[in-house]
Amino acid sequence: MKNTNKLLVTLLLGTLLGGCASQARQQPEPVDPWEGFNRRVFAFNEFIDRYALKPIAQGYDTITPQPVQNGVGNFFSNLGEIRNIANSALQWKWANAGAASGRFLVNSTLGLGGVLDPASRMEWQARDEDFGQTLAVWGVAEGPYVVLPLLGGRTLRHAGGIPADWYTDPVTYLDDDTTRYGLRFLELVDLRASFLEQEELIRGDRYIFLRDTYLQRRRFEVNDGRTGEDPFASDDFDFDDSDFAD
Repeated sequence: MKNTNKLLVTLLLGTLLGGCASQARQQPEPVDPWEGFNRRVFAFNEFIDRYALKPIAQGYDTITPQPVQNGVGNFFSNLGEIRNIANSALQWKWANAGAASGRFLVNSTLGLGGVLDPASRMEWQARDEDFGQTLAVWGVAEGPYVVLPLLGGRTLRHAGGIPADWYTDPVTYLDDDTTRYGLRFLELVDLRASFLEQEELIRGDRYIFLRDTYLQRRRFEVNDGRTGEDPFASDDFDFDDSDFAD
């Protein structure tokens, strides 16, 4: 589900953080002890994005009418309600699990398989939940920030939840490889296209800007929309960037 309020908070936080991004840092951030390794992976991801994904997303954004883009986004957001239901239940957030279930039923039927979003017009909302957030509720510390090839930056806890999130995605269970990979690619391109205008907000060191914005947004999500530090964050990690030295 596309959450406009959450996106607005993300952009505002990112803009504020971006103003400080160009300041020199004498020591690595405690949350990012692997910064040297992360920057190398980040550079690889940026290369792929600059010469492949971003041009495709720009073409998609240019030739695809906005109502069609909205329908594509709604479709994948509706599939994501399955993940929201499962993780809300695992976190004992029964009200959110019920709201996500209702959204899925309404949008899958009245919304023509999720292409339309009548549940939002009915002001029926649910928070996005994933397995990384479930791990947080279970008391798992967020761990260091790590940049994954192609997948981008994550906390170690968030990265650990990725396999479980894949298994709660209905696309995973499609037998036809062409259809499955085609839907994955369409979802990726549509998501990348949705960030094109937001890139204008990036200032200073791109790596630091995106890292700090992600961490603020992630903690906002883990706290169910409340600002502040992740209550499950921990400094009890003895990691060092030299672990990844060549």
